[in-house]
Amino acid sequence: MQVDIGIENKAREEIAQGLSRLLADTYTLYLKTHNFHWNVTGPMFQTLHLMFEQQYTELSTAVDEIAERIRALGFPAPGSYSEYGKLTSIEEATGDPSAKDMIRELVVGQEAVVRTARSIFSIADEANDEPTADLLTQRMQIHEKTAWMLRSLLEE
Repeated sequence: MQVDIGIENKAREEIAQGLSRLLADTYTLYLKTHNFHWNVTGPMFQTLHLMFEQQYTELSTAVDEIAERIRALGFPAPGSYSEYGKLTSIEEATGDPSAKDMIRELVVGQEAVVRTARSIFSIADEANDEPTADLLTQRMQIHEKTAWMLRSLLEE
């Protein structure tokens, strides 16, 4: 059946494409955060190990919400590493970064997700797609707060 939710197909497709980029960024950040949770070392180990676990758990829930919104708009959600690699704006973690470098990379990743979400917002708003706008607002708020909290760990 055709999707008939009061948003034209072209707008739904454009929103779904933007959400696919957001999904790829979120999943890539999830994977990076989980990697850092496993591999963090040093004097901040306990704090960061627990913080990273909270963050990747939240990201795991977000991935599902974003993918389900794409489906509700009538489009398939990307779901493979190769698709995410093409869509994401976040670089994969490489090497064995220090705890402070992990924090820096996660700040960059959190802010990248905010920028991706913000880039979709006007499209959703123009199409009167309130559910997507609400999702994007929530994602921006969470990622901006998380970036702030991570940045605060870098202050001397």
